[in-house]
Amino acid sequence: MTETDEKHQRLRIGDGIISGYIAIFLGIMGNLATICFHYPNIFTTPEITEAVSGEHLRIALYVGLGVAYLFAFISALLCERKVYAAWGTVLCTLAIICSSYLPGVIGSDAEIIVADTRFYIGLDWLIIDLVLTAILFIPLELAYPKKSEQSKFHPEWRTDLTYFAVSHLAIQVFGLIAQQPAVLLFGNLGLEGLHDWTQSLPFWAALFLLMVLADLCQYWTHRIFHTSKFLWRFHAIHHSTRAMDWMSGSRTHFMDIFMVRSVSFLPLYIFGFGVDVFGLYLIIVSIQAVLAHANTRLDFGFLKYLLVTPQYHHWHHSADPDVYGKNYSIHFPFIDYIFGTMYIPGKTWTEETGLDDAQFPKGYLKQAIYPFIHDPFTEPSDKMDVSDR
Repeated sequence: MTETDEKHQRLRIGDGIISGYIAIFLGIMGNLATICFHYPNIFTTPEITEAVSGEHLRIALYVGLGVAYLFAFISALLCERKVYAAWGTVLCTLAIICSSYLPGVIGSDAEIIVADTRFYIGLDWLIIDLVLTAILFIPLELAYPKKSEQSKFHPEWRTDLTYFAVSHLAIQVFGLIAQQPAVLLFGNLGLEGLHDWTQSLPFWAALFLLMVLADLCQYWTHRIFHTSKFLWRFHAIHHSTRAMDWMSGSRTHFMDIFMVRSVSFLPLYIFGFGVDVFGLYLIIVSIQAVLAHANTRLDFGFLKYLLVTPQYHHWHHSADPDVYGKNYSIHFPFIDYIFGTMYIPGKTWTEETGLDDAQFPKGYLKQAIYPFIHDPFTEPSDKMDVSDR
């Protein structure tokens, strides 16, 4: 086994390394959380601070640090290399010190107070989403992997993590820019009657209508990104990963994000869906997007014909040219069926994902710039720096 193979070898349960990584991860998250409590006007999103009390967030922090200490102890018992347990313990202790002794942070009875109008960085959103999705999907991928040999620390994991972090930290920027087309086109058209009708619908009927309309909008935007030679440069970055997992769906160029989200906002402004319906939709689309890319062999039985599942979306990422241009839908396969692009070959999965006719430089900044000045399908790939950093 080569040094590279050893570096990216799949971790085994019971050797203490996984426990050590969990302790380190939670320790890092704990320290980032103390930054949010310290500087709420900079690092917290208004929606989260309005929905969750500071006391609940403090409890969640201490519970997380307690779990981290437990995993550090388990790692110290099971793993020959004590460095993982040591780092986990140090990071958790640092978070405890910062949260206990710095003024105005965790431990006080005051709630988090933020200004009504401000520029913010969504660090709290990054922490919450990263922790929750990791809790949901890492055990799923460990228990039911599609590629059993694929490590969580595959050669491109740092690039995917960077995409994940940027999309969350810059949530305000992405949101403000993405909703502008909808505001300009439909913000002042006097659609109050349509809004009243939409909000009079039963909750689940309104949610289903929103999912169908959003899927139709995203379907055609997604398809245009595949069929336009210039736009394909940007969207191809999303297809460039060969290691499909719960985080790979975050690998999306910012041009791609702006256009897809801008189109997705259109039905919201036209139909005026309620905040509760929109809130649940955001949760559903977030979970489904992560699940669709996950490294899991679960095919969900008959549900795969009703909802987009990992098998369905993995075929969309297939490296086989014979199935290019299939399965554009985000939520419902019947959208693809209507427009002749549905592909579900029984219980068969695609063997490989990624692109064989293009190669992008690795790393977020390089990939963000590259499509503007190069065509990845004509540039010689042997002149690129493809290291992951």
